[in-house]
Amino acid sequence: MVQIVTDSSSLYKVEEARELGFESIPLCVHIEEWEGRDLQMDMKEFYDRIRRGQIPKSSQPPIGEVVELYEAYPEDEIINIAMADGLSGTYHSACSAREMVDNREHITVFNSRTLCGPHRYMVEKAQQMKTEGKSAAEILEWLKEAAEKTESFLIPQDFSFLRRGGRLTPVAAALGSVLKLKPVMTLTKDGKRLDKFMVKRTMSSAVAGILAYLKEKKLDARHIVYIAHADALEDAKQVAAQIRAALGELDIRFLELSPAFVTQGGPRCVAIQYIER
Repeated sequence: MVQIVTDSSSLYKVEEARELGFESIPLCVHIEEWEGRDLQMDMKEFYDRIRRGQIPKSSQPPIGEVVELYEAYPEDEIINIAMADGLSGTYHSACSAREMVDNREHITVFNSRTLCGPHRYMVEKAQQMKTEGKSAAEILEWLKEAAEKTESFLIPQDFSFLRRGGRLTPVAAALGSVLKLKPVMTLTKDGKRLDKFMVKRTMSSAVAGILAYLKEKKLDARHIVYIAHADALEDAKQVAAQIRAALGELDIRFLELSPAFVTQGGPRCVAIQYIER
């Protein structure tokens, strides 16, 4: 059998994943003295602490938990679909855990090169393929193709979160001097860093700039568009309206970012992502 494993970049809670037949291991988050696991923390308290000036940090899941999970499926072909290498130590931790178990030859750690919405879809599709009886090789072949057909754009409200996290290219980090503008960041093709895509003066003009680019990509019914946000649902809805006005009716899905990703993008950030089905 094939067993799908992932991390909380997919925005699936542990219980939700198990109900659907796969496993999700949450990242670790701490803010001052408060420590917890991604998607398990009280979001009101989390945002209250940020408003009081506390700085959250995130880290990969404990390697021991990953080892235990691998060992729980000794007879299965395990595919661990990990969030983008470079944005977290999660991928390398998953690879290290693989080397610590006896069934390592039956474990593949796949670098999704993305996160959140597209990552979630990859996991959902892999699980669907597993249910349909597809082999691990067939699932991995689809994952490799899917990783080439996705892009992500981030509009942060507080650029300091990205700068502190060190997940920027040098050029992008230099944007810290233009915080009064709206820098639009894009995930590099290898999924390792965020880079400058453009700089605009308002949220609407930033979205319009992204949409001008997406028009060239000819997004249609083949694609899913994700709007992920950090406690900014009204902004996300306005973005969706702009997308529909510019590109027509698309499959648009809203996601609320978990604590691990608020630590990267900051509160009230909005991300626009797409993936081809």
